[in-house]
Amino acid sequence: MNFFDMIRNIEKVDPEIYERMDTRRKTMQQFARTGRALALTALPLALGSLFKKAYGRDTASVVGVLQFALTLEYLEAEFYTKGVATAPIPAGPPLAAITTIRDHENAHVTLLKTVITQLGSTPVAKPTFDFSAGNGSNNGPFKDVFTNYALFLAVAQTFEDTGVRAYKGQAGELMENNDILTAALQIHSAEARHASHIRSMRRALLNNTTIKPWITGKDTGGIGAAVQASYNGEDLTTQAGANIVNIGNTGISVAAASEAFDEPLTKDAVLAIVDPFIA
Repeated sequence: MNFFDMIRNIEKVDPEIYERMDTRRKTMQQFARTGRALALTALPLALGSLFKKAYGRDTASVVGVLQFALTLEYLEAEFYTKGVATAPIPAGPPLAAITTIRDHENAHVTLLKTVITQLGSTPVAKPTFDFSAGNGSNNGPFKDVFTNYALFLAVAQTFEDTGVRAYKGQAGELMENNDILTAALQIHSAEARHASHIRSMRRALLNNTTIKPWITGKDTGGIGAAVQASYNGEDLTTQAGANIVNIGNTGISVAAASEAFDEPLTKDAVLAIVDPFIA
């Protein structure tokens, strides 16, 4: 990474950055001295120090979001890894799809751990999971998740739908770091594709055309009350202060209006949702 180019690019977006840091010449001189004095792996820490002076913030809030995301990715990665190994997933396209999703989730874990380490923090340890949603009893409402393929897909759908809303809920905390924000939104889009595909798999398996590739209102797709918290709030039809039902006399229905946007979930809401799955 060329830090001088990075500063020049930031200057294009924020011409006043040097007033916050120092003069342009002194900033470049400081980077030159830093580059001679420190190993390359230590340069991000020096960069963070300058940015803290410029914007009055450190990386603590960013790392907090990434640790939160890592916990969710641990959950999904282990779920799909165990599912591919033990669940009765039909051979062919179904197994291929779940295997691909497994690989994506494990890649997300690796990326998040790497970024957290690069930011000078230690990645949170992987919890012990109870995919029956029994808080460690392994006797929760989803105790047959790895022996019942339909139930496996239902839990997978819930994890993916929750993940999409969780990433959207935290995106605002990453606005000051474009690289990390970009990576997080890329994961967000992957989770959305996973959710859509899993929903299509459930639709085909159950021959249920009411299950759509997207969420309608706050409907769980037939899974029921056990996962309702993951869908509450998705029935919102007002965006940016405008109710989009029949907006401009376009005939947009309540269902279509709710389907048009994914609503964010707060960190606390997501933690409450996943708590039963942590032993």
